[in-house]
Amino acid sequence: MDLSKFLKEQRNLTKLTQVTLADKAGVGIRFVSDLEQGKKTLRMDKVNQVLGLFGHTLGTVPMAREFYFEHRTEKRIVAEPSSPFKKKKNEKSRNKI
Repeated sequence: MDLSKFLKEQRNLTKLTQVTLADKAGVGIRFVSDLEQGKKTLRMDKVNQVLGLFGHTLGTVPMAREFYFEHRTEKRIVAEPSSPFKKKKNEKSRNKI
């Protein structure tokens, strides 16, 4: 079960509204709404505040073996950062003495 479904289910089981849950957890109503909608980028400390009301916390979960090996073997291309001070080929120095 994913996080958004779990929280919505727990909130409904305890008969809390989003407003009441947000108040009890010390987070904003918008945060609770985003959490239940499955927003991908949320602050972990605030997620833990909400989960704490239901006796849970964020933690690590082992990945499926196939997923781990599939992503582990991906090749990643890293570009070198360009420097404004690095001379380009065939560029002469302008500061001759």
